[in-house]
Amino acid sequence: MKASEAWSGDELLTHARAGESSAFAALVRRYQRTVYSIALRMLNDRHRAEDLAQEVFLQLYRALDSIDSDTHLVFWLRKVAVNRAIDRMRQESRHDSEPLTDAVTVVDESIADDPLLHRRMTELIAELSPAARAVVVLRYQEDLDPVDIAGTLDMSINTVKSHLKRSLMQLRARVQGTAIVEDIR
Repeated sequence: MKASEAWSGDELLTHARAGESSAFAALVRRYQRTVYSIALRMLNDRHRAEDLAQEVFLQLYRALDSIDSDTHLVFWLRKVAVNRAIDRMRQESRHDSEPLTDAVTVVDESIADDPLLHRRMTELIAELSPAARAVVVLRYQEDLDPVDIAGTLDMSINTVKSHLKRSLMQLRARVQGTAIVEDIR
């Protein structure tokens, strides 16, 4: 194991700010799964998620001096990943795009209890607005509480709660509607 791998997040940050490339590489390795996972859930495309994650880490490299601590770094990475994903989704909605046809494989493969339900939920979440999708991803994938989500997305706590409530109602209605149609066949 490299020395940089044994350092705490704050130590890695200090060494990365000092210009040590191995420390920055260790930061990337430590947080790449989180950033990629958010990007994948938001964009529903592996290649676009990889590109977005790379952009986030390039932006981090340029902003290292403004990051105060490991806690601030995690907050910053989530915020930048979500905001860049929302920007991409808005940009792409202005252009002609093809519908999602391939199922997105989840980063955590242990959730394979019901692959059909998982695939359907991924499709339904992809239909949410960018802001609502960001709230749902941060709440149920990143396990952030509504106060942390509000801070990450620069939204009021009531807006976050409203997005959660409306999104869950919409998802439940769609899942129940799907189940009813399948039962009739």
